[in-house]
Amino acid sequence: MSSPRGSGLYRRSKRPALSAHPAPPSGTPAAIDPAAQDSGARNQVRQISSLTNDLVKDMRGLQSKKERAETGLFLAEGLKLVTDAFAAGWTVRTLAYAEKVRSQPMVARAVDAALARGVDVVEVSEAVLEKISRRDNPQMVVSVIEQRFAAIEAINFDRATVIVALEGIKDPGNLGTVIRTVDSVGASAVVLVGETTDPFAIEAVRATMGSIFHVPIAKASAEAFITLVKAKRLAVYGTHLAGAVDYRSPDYPEPAVLLMGNEQSGLPQVLVDACTEVIKIPMAGQADSLNLAVATGVALYEMRRKRLKL
Repeated sequence: MSSPRGSGLYRRSKRPALSAHPAPPSGTPAAIDPAAQDSGARNQVRQISSLTNDLVKDMRGLQSKKERAETGLFLAEGLKLVTDAFAAGWTVRTLAYAEKVRSQPMVARAVDAALARGVDVVEVSEAVLEKISRRDNPQMVVSVIEQRFAAIEAINFDRATVIVALEGIKDPGNLGTVIRTVDSVGASAVVLVGETTDPFAIEAVRATMGSIFHVPIAKASAEAFITLVKAKRLAVYGTHLAGAVDYRSPDYPEPAVLLMGNEQSGLPQVLVDACTEVIKIPMAGQADSLNLAVATGVALYEMRRKRLKL
């Protein structure tokens, strides 16, 4: 299996790629196949108990943004996330699971499906999982998956519903929650504008609850974003404390863009000036602001309210 960066699975390690089996091409449907349980390949599972093993070091290294950027890989915790990745056709490079859950049917099924796809599968101790995840009570399944970013030019704006643009978002938990909300409400994509947190940070991935595999994520500078929305003649609704329009008032068209500023300073003036309307969510209590992910969810559901059916 070839690596997206260099000849090895991880940049820091000089050993060869961990699996000689080809991965399914990106976008190939890869739902877990029950027939994979009969593959007879379980003896390909390696056992690791050493905390100084190269693979353990490399997986732990993916907690670092720099390491994720260099390798094009990320960590996903939990059985649900790796199962969702398989179903969505993403490329899983490594699957690690705790020895004590090997007999659980869903884990066994995921292991067999991984082996059938040529994924490197390792059975590890709980101490190893704690080392990888840097948590005292880690998930019993951890996987390494290839990142995917969408080219902003490749997003089909003509057929989009709502595009959520996030300028300078800093908190990975907020970003992951926004991605999950975008998926839930049927919005079309997330565009990260300017310098932002990494959507493939483990906290962000965890907060998406699997929606990371279903929502296209693109990156753009503020200048490129403004140029694009003008060229596409998109209606852009930005939230701002200085907004004069109640967010419940506009008759939102589709496609449209919901533009959110970062947690501390909100939208810069250059992006406020690019908005069709600047909207505001009214507040009645003593709090001076809403959490970014909450505010995004409130505005998104209002924008799509007339189009959502039970």
